[in-house]
Amino acid sequence: MRPVILFLLRTLRVGFFSALAWIPASRAQAPADCPPVAMELTPERVKAGMSAARDRGFLWRISKGQHSSYLYGTIHAAKLDWMFPGPTVVDALRDTDTVALELDVLDPVIQRRLAVAMSAARGFALPQPLVERLRRRMKAECIDPDTLARMGPELQVASLTVVAARRDGLDPAYSIDLMLAGLGRSNQKAMISLEAPESQLQALQLPTAEAATAFVESALDDLEAGRTRPILNRIAAIWAAGDQRQLARYDEWCECRKTSAERAAMKRLLDDRNPALADSIDALHSSGRSVFAAVGSLHMMGPLGLPALMTKRGYKVELGAFAP
Repeated sequence: MRPVILFLLRTLRVGFFSALAWIPASRAQAPADCPPVAMELTPERVKAGMSAARDRGFLWRISKGQHSSYLYGTIHAAKLDWMFPGPTVVDALRDTDTVALELDVLDPVIQRRLAVAMSAARGFALPQPLVERLRRRMKAECIDPDTLARMGPELQVASLTVVAARRDGLDPAYSIDLMLAGLGRSNQKAMISLEAPESQLQALQLPTAEAATAFVESALDDLEAGRTRPILNRIAAIWAAGDQRQLARYDEWCECRKTSAERAAMKRLLDDRNPALADSIDALHSSGRSVFAAVGSLHMMGPLGLPALMTKRGYKVELGAFAP
């Protein structure tokens, strides 16, 4: 176990920096009411976390031809003990030869492309009062505004939304995807990015200054009114419990499609990306690979979710806990 632990520690430290470049939340010199700093993953914590881990999230086995692959729904900000995969998930990963993530942020090439894409991202100028609101929110979340200054306003407010629940123990530093990237490497799996960094960033961008302003304003309204943290905590609890029924009813309680800008953003972030994700997984499986494909859990839900799209592509799709 110890060589695996040390490998995970080494790769996850890289992953934390790449994740914070992707969702930049650098901590400024902070007052006492700032969110807690993410715990360092010492060998002892990793060993204890792996030993005590239990299955969380959503796992499907998909079968076509003579072999099977897996779909696993993750969350991108989690609690420390959640980031260690349970025995069924570990068995499923070991049963495959390829780990496919939305983005493998431990890949140095992906890290460089993310940095370049964010620097080059188009952004619209916000009205000055909204700029000041955005900066005040960054300071309230103990984020140095200068760390986000090179990004478009949509990416800035998306970053604030992701880190809003750090006071509740949910932190992007504990991303499930990062742990899976390290675990895949420690088990000598082929590592694949299902998407391009540039396309992910493009999905976060809005087409007009008016739409960007409305999106940022709505997100700040939710953050300032305290509506964001309860939603993030509810999503996290549903993921931890593996409650597919509640997650499938996401539109009924998320309060995330109130405006036309929000509806357009959710469509770009989920529905518009799913067919390409399904195509990539299908291509890998059809080439003879057995794939452990891990993406955000909201990509799994509904008639345009990955399980439904894989069924349409001729796969037998089974939800549950499986012994490979």
